[in-house]
Amino acid sequence: DCFELSEEAGVAHLILRRADALNTMTPQMWRELEPLLEQLHRSATLRALVISSTGKHFSAGMSLDVFKGGAIAPDDRSAEGRAALVDMLADMQKAFTRLDELRVPVIAAIHGGCIGGAVDLVAACDIRYASEDAFFCIQEINIGMAADLGTLQRLPKLMPLGLLKELAYTGRRMGAARAAACGLVNEVFASQAQCVEAALACAREIAQKPPVAIWGSKQAIHYARDHGVADSLQQMGWLQAAIWQNANLMEAFMATQ
Repeated sequence: DCFELSEEAGVAHLILRRADALNTMTPQMWRELEPLLEQLHRSATLRALVISSTGKHFSAGMSLDVFKGGAIAPDDRSAEGRAALVDMLADMQKAFTRLDELRVPVIAAIHGGCIGGAVDLVAACDIRYASEDAFFCIQEINIGMAADLGTLQRLPKLMPLGLLKELAYTGRRMGAARAAACGLVNEVFASQAQCVEAALACAREIAQKPPVAIWGSKQAIHYARDHGVADSLQQMGWLQAAIWQNANLMEAFMATQ
């Protein structure tokens, strides 16, 4: 199995466990990830999700098996063959879109290399923590590709455009400190263990809040990310009306007395 999943007190912890292969992403990983995310999305008890990894690197990105095995090897001799790549990529993009749209907040705890497809993955998370040894690399340009699973679409909303272009065009590594300085990473920790514990602590704090208010906040933030201010304010009115609960407000007010 590519993942280990556990849940305690409303906090799920999904761990990449292919350390011997640098947690590279294989077709098997995609087959496992989508049903896991669907299961988490439908869970009645889940309040937050932490994603972490094992071994030297968070993930070295796409496995070469994906290319060698034909999973992403369209017939580039014909327009029909190249067009088939559109559907292939759409299927792979769905998993990270599902992560982006998960009804609960997702926190990534990143250590070591976060390379290629792994950047696509963490870009779809809500919060990113990193250890001091973490680095990010849009590796696709170094092998003659453009990043195609969300990095170039989500990172412009998360970091300065000029810096993203620098990384996307050069394939350079960006360390944890610079990632934090530009806002891609929320906080940097001395070790992987401290990073994971901080992510779990944040998830436990989120889990204590009214779940419908957390869901509503995520919906509003993502809608505002993808729409104009006027539309987003209108959506906020409908959303607040849908999730409003007098009991939650009274309980919160009483707790401050």
